[in-house]
Amino acid sequence: MAKWIDEFRRGLQGVSVPSAILGFSLAAACLILATALRFGISFLRPDVPYGPYLPAVFAAAAFGGERAGIAAAIGGAALGLMLDFGGAPQGLAAAILVAIYSVVAALVILGVRRYRSLVAHHHELTRRLGKEQRYRELVVEELQHRLKNKLATIHAVVRQALHDYPVAWSKIDSRIRALSATDDLIARTDGRGCDIIDLLRLELSPYGHVRFTLDGKPLFLPAKLAVSLALVFHELATNAAKYGAFSTPRGVLHVSWTVTNDTLSIVWDESGGPIITVPGKPGFGTHLLNAGLRPFDGKSEIALLSTGLHCMMQCRIESANGQ
Repeated sequence: MAKWIDEFRRGLQGVSVPSAILGFSLAAACLILATALRFGISFLRPDVPYGPYLPAVFAAAAFGGERAGIAAAIGGAALGLMLDFGGAPQGLAAAILVAIYSVVAALVILGVRRYRSLVAHHHELTRRLGKEQRYRELVVEELQHRLKNKLATIHAVVRQALHDYPVAWSKIDSRIRALSATDDLIARTDGRGCDIIDLLRLELSPYGHVRFTLDGKPLFLPAKLAVSLALVFHELATNAAKYGAFSTPRGVLHVSWTVTNDTLSIVWDESGGPIITVPGKPGFGTHLLNAGLRPFDGKSEIALLSTGLHCMMQCRIESANGQ
């Protein structure tokens, strides 16, 4: 019985059609129930020879397929003509009723066939989309694995080449590690990007969670912009650790951001660090800051205030991220 129920269920979903024996058995059962209903109705009003058979045609076609529906339609027409429970129309009226019944039954069968076709098409599309999704996830996973391997190889080659230059190596090493950590963060969202809060926490957490505050709404950054900002934040955090707020026990950092008219504005505000009386010449970090924002029509302004370094950054961001 469970097997039959499963076959009828799959038939209703358009996945498959039950066997001919099951389909015709269903049609016969539907006709028997419809005839019993017709007999009961005849006690309440004159015989309605074809009305009860239309639901039988629908049920047989929906669960048993087109063949079962046709069989139920033919059987209903025959039973309507042969059986008379009292008051059934005769002659021309009976012919007109059977013609109307035949047309409606045909429309019911065609409608059910169309429904089953659409359901089957939907199931096929769902199956194909699921297969493509699994394949895409496999490709992305493989690309991410290769990227990590390539980055590790570059890291090893550069380390070997700069073995005799520890100062240069220490600068490059931290930036490569920052890129690697950002790639891992972006990979969690299937390569689409990451939230600015997660990116800032990734770069600033090594200096202590109580040393910085973040002020801004969650904002999803596209992958390319996230990578550029990761390098920018890394340079600023490294500078804060060497010369700014993170180089003293009481120094703190406040980062805030807003989005207005597709423009992302970020304020990096340090306080409590050592007082810098004579600003130095722009270094690699300053050039990297400008270069990282340039592809996004960005700009930056850096000021050394009495309270510490103050940096204002602006860049273009997709309108979907506007709040």
